[in-house]
Amino acid sequence: MKLRDILKEIEILESAADPDTEITGISYDSRRTLPGELFVAIAGFESDGHAYIPAALEKGAAAVLCQTAPEPGAPYVRVADTRLALALCSRNFFGNPAGEMKLIGVTGTNGKTTSTLLIKHVLEHCLGAKVGLIGTTGNMIGGRLLPSERTTPESFELQKLLREMADAGCGYVVMEVSSHALALSRVAGIEYETAVFTNLTQDHLDFHGGMERYAEAKALLFRQSRRAVLNLDDAYFPLMKKAAECPVITYSAESNDADIIAKDIKLFPDRVKFCAVTIGDIARVNLGIPGRFSVYNALDVIAACMTLGVSLSGCSDALSSAEGVKGRVETVPTDGDYTVLIDYAHTPDALENVLRAVRETSNGRVVAVFGCGGDRDRKKRPIMGEIGTRLSDFAVITSDNPRTEDPDAIIADIVAGIREKKSRYKVISDRVRAIEWAIENHRSGDVIVLAGKGHETYQEINHVKHHMDEREIVAQIMERRKNK
Repeated sequence: MKLRDILKEIEILESAADPDTEITGISYDSRRTLPGELFVAIAGFESDGHAYIPAALEKGAAAVLCQTAPEPGAPYVRVADTRLALALCSRNFFGNPAGEMKLIGVTGTNGKTTSTLLIKHVLEHCLGAKVGLIGTTGNMIGGRLLPSERTTPESFELQKLLREMADAGCGYVVMEVSSHALALSRVAGIEYETAVFTNLTQDHLDFHGGMERYAEAKALLFRQSRRAVLNLDDAYFPLMKKAAECPVITYSAESNDADIIAKDIKLFPDRVKFCAVTIGDIARVNLGIPGRFSVYNALDVIAACMTLGVSLSGCSDALSSAEGVKGRVETVPTDGDYTVLIDYAHTPDALENVLRAVRETSNGRVVAVFGCGGDRDRKKRPIMGEIGTRLSDFAVITSDNPRTEDPDAIIADIVAGIREKKSRYKVISDRVRAIEWAIENHRSGDVIVLAGKGHETYQEINHVKHHMDEREIVAQIMERRKNK
């Protein structure tokens, strides 16, 4: 593809490259640059790609896209924002694959993974469609699972994946859209058929700096969507609605003013039931995922799928056959009359939601095993300490993904927020030992919630991901108990 075609719709400030240069690919990592590629120099958080322009040229880069002009003689194109330009160049290089499918984007602090998987299920069940999925637990092309490194891939990998999905015959793609992806222009140049807002609570403030900037990043999604599905009950609804440059569909479990309303809500240990009400229609919904938050997930799924032509009754029927999501209120086998649940809850709101959900249906004690991730928002640690101990009968404070931080220092931040008596919690830094202690000291009827890891099968320490699957850990503990 010629350079001029790759640069379509990109505002060029200065150019010293032949627009007819043939470009064989796009790279933003000089170590992986191949001959004939366009090297995009991005000013990152740890290093500046402009420093690696000579290395990329030595590797055979045909041209450089940059914000600061390189040494004289280099073929370059200068733009104001190389992150944005990378997204648009990647879209052009792969032939705008998103334009060949209908994309549904889901953003919010909690509920993105469950909502995207349920939307995929409903579309497949009701429309017989082949659906691509991009998200935290992995990427999917129909039934084929592909690994994923982050919630929303970098723009070049995202466009490459969308091209693969389009070529595989996907008619729809449903994807989690993170605040990082929106703020860093990873999804720039993509038009969404429908965009969904789940909720907004404290998370990623180490990156965004404050809740308002976090909310504003999320709201960017609704400026590149044809329709917006918004949670009327969330405190940030007004900001999202104001940002939406498209028709808005609202849902609620508390207000009669929404377009889709949940009535007669009933919560059970393994599911939720409610009536979904729209103007002129009503359907009974039975979703096999417990917790009041599951009502909201079901509502946003119904609203999104109805914008795509699925009937309310069709959504209800499909949701009744939907299975639970790995790592989201997931029950694992035990050897007695107690329950162990695995959940991804790693934010204050998510932890509160899962513990309240368990409390609403549990007859025994609620035991919370949780920690906080390292190299992330420190402000939420004492908040989670307070929530985790207040809403449980007993808490075990432990490690999550410490990354490059001292696990004990992270735990100290968590404990700083605890107001309960010391008899209500215990600190065990080693997560495997913490899980084992909770199980060995259980009482009849207990529900032990392992919060924070969810679908993850590793623990990250000093940039190394060590295998850690809590399902396996629980199974090993059960085996040892059996052999005692």
